[in-house]
Amino acid sequence: MINRRIIYTISMVLILATVLIGCTPASNDDALTSLESENTSMEEVITSQNDVIVSLNQEIEDLSAEIEALQNASNETPATPVASNTLVTAALDVAAALQIKDMAALTALSHPTTPIRFTPYSYVDTTSDLTFPASQFATLISDPTVYTWGAFDGSGDPINYTFDDYLDNFVYDEDYLNPHIIGVNTFIGTGNSINNLQTIYPSASFVEFHFTGFDPQYGGMDWSSLILVFENVAGNWKLIGIVHGQWTI
Repeated sequence: MINRRIIYTISMVLILATVLIGCTPASNDDALTSLESENTSMEEVITSQNDVIVSLNQEIEDLSAEIEALQNASNETPATPVASNTLVTAALDVAAALQIKDMAALTALSHPTTPIRFTPYSYVDTTSDLTFPASQFATLISDPTVYTWGAFDGSGDPINYTFDDYLDNFVYDEDYLNPHIIGVNTFIGTGNSINNLQTIYPSASFVEFHFTGFDPQYGGMDWSSLILVFENVAGNWKLIGIVHGQWTI
């Protein structure tokens, strides 16, 4: 009886071992096949990502080349222009000269024979506005002489400044090369002061660099403008007047 049980048990173990041995290779084969499939998928993803990276690198190189070309073109722009055949270009050149007080450039951009009129407010007053020939700009900038340029709005006190100080207070008193608005032969800033520019300069053209305001609490009453008046001379726009605009009482 015991022998039969032992023999039976051994037989069952042998049968089970045979089954397991037969199944294991197939299971291993399936696992290997699955791993190979996953590796193939990962390789495809990596290849695809590499293609994207190569494409992005090419775009970066192209953009860098464009930026370098623009920078080179900007560096080639002359620092001191002597002639401007478009009105806006002339106005920008004058504003740039005023910003750094380049009197040589300002002289070259101004009318060669007509004196330049300086107007502290929007109303052009031919009796009190001062005029200077452009040929004097180079010496005026360092001249300590105090001139009376008109009267302050509100108080009526005389505007007593040197040429240099007047430029700081009634010409380039804001960053007019970066204004809120630029008007070409169109007035932007308006206030209580009468604007008679076109009456005084009937055949001239002008460009207004305008700031709509700086402090919201004033509701735009702190606006400021620089108006440059030009006359065409032999195809080039030449400065003949500088008008400072702001809110007046």
